[in-house]
Amino acid sequence: MDLVSVIIPYYKKKEYISNSINSVLKQTYKNFEIIIIYDDDNNDDLNLIEQLKKKDDRIKIIKNIKRMGAGKSRNIGINNSNGKFIAFLDADDTWQTEKLSKQINFMELNNYDVTHTSYSIINESQKVIGSRIARNFLELKDLLKSCDIGTSTVIIKKKLINNDIKFASLMTKEDFVLWLKLLRKNVKIYGLKEILTFWTRSSSSLSSSTIQKILDGFRVYNKYMNFNYFKSIYYLLCLSINYLFKK
Repeated sequence: MDLVSVIIPYYKKKEYISNSINSVLKQTYKNFEIIIIYDDDNNDDLNLIEQLKKKDDRIKIIKNIKRMGAGKSRNIGINNSNGKFIAFLDADDTWQTEKLSKQINFMELNNYDVTHTSYSIINESQKVIGSRIARNFLELKDLLKSCDIGTSTVIIKKKLINNDIKFASLMTKEDFVLWLKLLRKNVKIYGLKEILTFWTRSSSSLSSSTIQKILDGFRVYNKYMNFNYFKSIYYLLCLSINYLFKK
């Protein structure tokens, strides 16, 4: 049973983090480590995180010296991980108890390097308000117009991460860049259609900021994909339209 490193960036998710960590500790797949990257200049919640660490010696805490953002924090977690596989979990999301075992089995049976799963969308009251069904992304063009991968559903082999293929320095869409760079390198991303993750739609989260998403969406194409201005605008419009249809 290979080691899985679960990377959790933490920033002002006090009301959710206990449930997130507990959903990992309850996994039927037991060979994992949890790396929490504390990414808050304010230390008010640090005591809570340290108390949670006492639950299990597989939990580790890394405290950023200054605010880095979710993308850079995940990169720090990856750099300090020991697992063959890297799994991502945001501090307000949770997993089904068999998430790791089913997904790792799916990867090993098929010799896949990167996979994601379907997920339920829940509100702050834990009510299911929607879902996203995972599908395969085999070429760059399959994902360019819509970011249809939930970060908290992804497992990737650590060997694929390097100085170029990593999370981007963006406030949002930092994960989108990573998936696109993988596809550009001909790394295929396979979808496990079973719903194994609960993704929280929070009104206060960065992911709910439409203006920030538009700005970062343009940067994805213009800066990280090296598309010219007009091509970047075209794909940004496609991304925005697809986002509106999904809401």
